[in-house]
Amino acid sequence: MEFKTDALVLRSADYKENDRIVTLLTAERGKLTAALRGVKKAGAKLNFASQPFCFAEYVIAEKGGRNTVTGASLHDGFFALREDISSLYAAVCVTQVCDLLLYEGMTGGALLVAAVRALERLSSGEGAGALVEFLLRALELAGYPVEAKCCPMCGKTPVGRMRFDMDRGVFTCYDHSDGVPASEATFRAVRAARGEGEATDDGNLRALRLLGAYLREKTDAEPAALGDYLALLHPLH
Repeated sequence: MEFKTDALVLRSADYKENDRIVTLLTAERGKLTAALRGVKKAGAKLNFASQPFCFAEYVIAEKGGRNTVTGASLHDGFFALREDISSLYAAVCVTQVCDLLLYEGMTGGALLVAAVRALERLSSGEGAGALVEFLLRALELAGYPVEAKCCPMCGKTPVGRMRFDMDRGVFTCYDHSDGVPASEATFRAVRAARGEGEATDDGNLRALRLLGAYLREKTDAEPAALGDYLALLHPLH
């Protein structure tokens, strides 16, 4: 059986002498693994389809539970990401989060849209704010939404020192929960990612640290590229 699907390359690994194995994020079939035969040979027409961040329409032949890419038509390769090291690490974080949160067989349309949008923004020079927005959307789609509204205990908007409840994914006033300490800059960065106000550069970095910790709390894993990205932007912390 052969089928077509829009897909984003999440991972690519060499296999045998001339082949590669890719992990794809697809809209209809979620995450799937497929082989590309002979793409390491000089002049291979499908070499582009085995590269990280490749977003294309793939033609996939399925036989005996194995998938083989037989054709592809490029939508975007996000080549600008390779021109800036921080953008590259942020993009790797996007694909690692998708790989972490999605299991084979799950539908992935909304996550694919969010990932492609994030890569587009990162390619155009946007930085931490784009990654904050993507992480919030990915966590929401995985069933771990983050709320930055009123304190659920008192109904007031937290200001100054506050806390973040890792169990419920909400910001609270400092004295109203035993969550981890959080700054107002972090709170504002999360709100800004949803179109409410503006964020500072420091707020975005703090938000990324908090969201990484929250992801780890919920999944027991964290994308390695997130730590690398934060170290590049703020090496002293």
